[in-house]
Amino acid sequence: MHRFATDGIEASWKTEFDAFFGAEEGKNLLDFLQDRLQAGAVIYPPDPYRVFRLTQPQDVRVVILGQDPYHGPGQAMGMAFSVPAELKKLPPSLKNIFKELALEGEGEHSAVGDLSSWVQQGVLLMNATLTVEAGVPQSHAGKGWETLTDRLIDRVLEEARPVVFMLWGASAQKKKDRIETGAKTDVLVLSSNHPSPLSARRPPVPFIGCGHFKAANDWLEEHGRGRIEWVPRAFSLV
Repeated sequence: MHRFATDGIEASWKTEFDAFFGAEEGKNLLDFLQDRLQAGAVIYPPDPYRVFRLTQPQDVRVVILGQDPYHGPGQAMGMAFSVPAELKKLPPSLKNIFKELALEGEGEHSAVGDLSSWVQQGVLLMNATLTVEAGVPQSHAGKGWETLTDRLIDRVLEEARPVVFMLWGASAQKKKDRIETGAKTDVLVLSSNHPSPLSARRPPVPFIGCGHFKAANDWLEEHGRGRIEWVPRAFSLV
């Protein structure tokens, strides 16, 4: 099984993966990834599809969409913004996420960076681009991942009940029109800057103070889907 095989992905997602990788754009992306590996590039995360092995579209309550994975060693784990539980130094973006949770009264500053407990509750943690090279942010942007993540968003819209989308940063917000025009269910779309320190407090919509977590929970409750417990739990899914 090669590094980017789709084995083990939940069936509803796998339909989209297989259709994408069976088309020319998907084949070109795989060729690009294999060429970069052969050239000695270090590509993160080790399992870029992890979140799709742990969720099903019909169970998704919230989609948090970011840019691309963390590009530092030992950080990215195939779930956007999440890091392994054993990682002691949290990435700045994740620190800002916890800061915002505390400001909203929906969570707290946490030393646990593994967000598996969010995934378990139906939070799809996804980046617009699913891989990145070590130390080079956005190095795999424009290589084809965006088309696949469009398809995965379409699958959520087709199968999920009322769902919240949080679009953090310009790469994520490019998908806003697709979400709003493709929705077959009630959706709430929340947009802000990326939680990176480079943009978290800048206009037009600073991440710090965006109110997304409380807004999502209030909306989910109004639509009969219950609230998300945003305080990370100290465990990791398989």
